[in-house]
Amino acid sequence: MRKTLWMITIVCLFVISASPQNSEAVDGDRFQPLRRFSQVLDLVEHNYVEDISRKELVDDALKGMLEQLDPHSTFLSKEDFTEMQEATSGEFSGIGIEISLEKGRLTVISPIEDTPAYKAGLKSGDLILEIDGTPTQSISLMEAVSKIRGKRGTDVVLTILHKGANKPLKVTITRGSIQIQSVKSQELEKGYLYLRLTRFSENTTSDMHKALAQYKKSHKIKGIVLDLRNNPGGLLTQAASVADTFIDKGLLVYIEGRNKNSRKDFMAEGDAQYADVPMVTLINSGSASASEIVAGALKDHNRSLLLGERSFGKGSVQTIIPMADGSGIKLTTARYYTPSGRSIQAEGIDPDIVYPFVPPVKEDNENDRFIIREQDLTRHLENTDETESAKKDVQTDKAVKMLEKDNQLRLGLQLVKQLPRLKKIQ
Repeated sequence: MRKTLWMITIVCLFVISASPQNSEAVDGDRFQPLRRFSQVLDLVEHNYVEDISRKELVDDALKGMLEQLDPHSTFLSKEDFTEMQEATSGEFSGIGIEISLEKGRLTVISPIEDTPAYKAGLKSGDLILEIDGTPTQSISLMEAVSKIRGKRGTDVVLTILHKGANKPLKVTITRGSIQIQSVKSQELEKGYLYLRLTRFSENTTSDMHKALAQYKKSHKIKGIVLDLRNNPGGLLTQAASVADTFIDKGLLVYIEGRNKNSRKDFMAEGDAQYADVPMVTLINSGSASASEIVAGALKDHNRSLLLGERSFGKGSVQTIIPMADGSGIKLTTARYYTPSGRSIQAEGIDPDIVYPFVPPVKEDNENDRFIIREQDLTRHLENTDETESAKKDVQTDKAVKMLEKDNQLRLGLQLVKQLPRLKKIQ
């Protein structure tokens, strides 16, 4: 696993000038806005209708300054900074949702799988109009996060407007302890493995390698369906190392700040164990940030067929910078680019095959009444190895149920099975 150490270096340049008057004029222009800020701070502190501390005023000013930059930069109080660290380590308390401010509207990027928000039916693109009855029209992102998070077992009421709906609805969600399992795997058919990445936290790559190695012990891997749907992202280094698992050489992603000399390339290390395994990757509008890095790398290297819907389009990199007092700032410091040099900011990744998800239609169980299997026949032979048979049936049944309710996964499996043949067709 790669680890990137971000260092903030302050460089002071001392220039001997023959014209000190010009230098003083420049300094005067530079510090004039700070004098104005100090004057406004003093006026508010002494004349505002209610008593408010200088610390609170400065913290709010910092929030306003950073949140005016873009939807992802923000000031983190001590509590916010601690929560941010917990979120990237894989466990925190809340409802399990990734949100953003898009054009001033509090928007769901993606609910995290198997969390209270996911089970309550929240979806990518939903607008959160109210939190516990408080409108979100003028709320900051960190204020929204703070209001939604809370102690395990307590409720939060969200007023949601689903994408395409005409009328909002209130949803009561009970907060829980969010223990994120970032990697899930399931055999779909013999030799064909389903890999689901729910987000990119500290252990995602190592957990994915364990799942692949475990399956490889007893099976030859004929194909992989990589599911990045509703994956809101996470750590940049983890996205690069996940892509490195399937791409044997070349550029995976690069980031570049406002200074062109700040470009940093993330290259494949050349020891990808699964570079030749046929792959289909599933994406949708909830695939954001780090998941788009992986999808973009796989697409640009012609390594995987992308199936589903256009991704979210978050192409910026945020750096978490700790402050001396325990607070911190989350600052957008760079944009990231796919290996071909394309920024996906506000554009997203287009799949090779556009195939929208269609929710399964509930059918009457009576439709199965004429289906007869061996186990339904009178005097059928029993399986002698009950333990192994039961285990096999459970695995098969789970895969069957997954495929029955997911049209994108069904097509993904069919395509990954046929990829070797499709490559031979001219």
